[in-house]
Amino acid sequence: MKTRRQFLHSSLMGAAATWTLPAFLNSTIFHLDARAAASPIQVAGGKDGTILVVLQLAGGNDGLNTVVPFTDDAYFKARPSLALARDSVLRINDSLGLHPNLTGLKSLFDNGEAVILQGVGYPNPNRSHFRSMEIWHTASDADKNEHYGWIGRYFDAACQGQPPTAGVNIGSMPPQAFLGPKPMGISMASPGRYKLIEPGDIAVADARDGSMVPMMAGGDSDIAGASSGSSIDGLGTASGLDDGTSNLQFLERTALDAEISSQDIQRITGSYQTTSAYPSTKLGEDLKLIAQLIAGGLPSRIYYAHLGGFDTHANQKPAHDRLMREFSEAIAAFTADLKAQGNFHRVLVMSFSEFGRRVAQNGSQGTDHGAAGPMFLFGGALKPGLHGTTPSLTDLDRGDLKHQVDFRSVYATVLQDWLRTDPRPILQRPFPTLPLFRT
Repeated sequence: MKTRRQFLHSSLMGAAATWTLPAFLNSTIFHLDARAAASPIQVAGGKDGTILVVLQLAGGNDGLNTVVPFTDDAYFKARPSLALARDSVLRINDSLGLHPNLTGLKSLFDNGEAVILQGVGYPNPNRSHFRSMEIWHTASDADKNEHYGWIGRYFDAACQGQPPTAGVNIGSMPPQAFLGPKPMGISMASPGRYKLIEPGDIAVADARDGSMVPMMAGGDSDIAGASSGSSIDGLGTASGLDDGTSNLQFLERTALDAEISSQDIQRITGSYQTTSAYPSTKLGEDLKLIAQLIAGGLPSRIYYAHLGGFDTHANQKPAHDRLMREFSEAIAAFTADLKAQGNFHRVLVMSFSEFGRRVAQNGSQGTDHGAAGPMFLFGGALKPGLHGTTPSLTDLDRGDLKHQVDFRSVYATVLQDWLRTDPRPILQRPFPTLPLFRT
């Protein structure tokens, strides 16, 4: 008895030479996930529902040179040549300031449209890029290996039966966070190139440049034998699937679903006009694409983008200065665009990095892998300001900042108060929520 996935892979590949299917089906690498619900429901996105945009700062952002404790002598002592000058930071209170290139973020903070969460991490931190990313993506404990991502589990719990565009990753390979028991979502490198997500597509962000690199081999084991065409035998019967659905009906529904999604994306992006001045950077282009899709009412709940290059072991200052500028300019343009659309009130941007950097600089004018760091949230429904206790620079955990907030409490809060779903089955146990949103 074949599963729908097995049938879909073999049927599409075996029939490709003789059938006229939507061009999208013939151009995807792993083709379509089987998702033909008997009674589809309207996705809680479109032009009304709340939307989450997740932005990963890949490589381990230096939180101390992002949210700067400019009155703490321990900061300057630990970083004799990397510490930012007191008079250069953008002050947010009497003891903390933002990196001087975060002018756009400072404006959002001053306008009451930003939250800075201090000291976010998890118990027993891991300093490996891949392992720490995996922990953040799966919301697992440091001593446990979890396969599925927290966003994938959200899709499984709250989005089944909805269009594949319920989750949109910007890039050719999705993050592990999207992997779920029933794969959902699409990956889009550009409006004309996208595909539905399969388990084998899952990737992690390269710490050097943020590009997505495969995490595991892709594809099902029986794909190689599909080209013979024998797999399309019995298309008009129910015997090939495990739920009694006609193979032909299932394939037709799946093809139509993909064709409609493709047409929607082309229509939305083709008609979009913005007055917002996006920077000519990869992140700027990615957030502009997300803004296009939001403006067009694409039925999506979660978008995912990333900015890489934060693994600053050597000669950190020029690289980090550039990344701070790229981050700030792209976020400023994106939020301005959302305001012009009238969508800012229903979009939440959440940024994170897999870990911070060590308190002390190293001998190469850089910083090494650390532990806790800040998170940023931007939106029109937040309870704005600085949240959490500023981590001590002298009471350290093996040279690293101690975490004050478990990142899974942030996830729990976003799931419960923003996406309006029960976080407990998604995070697999209860975590305390935080007062991040206005009531």
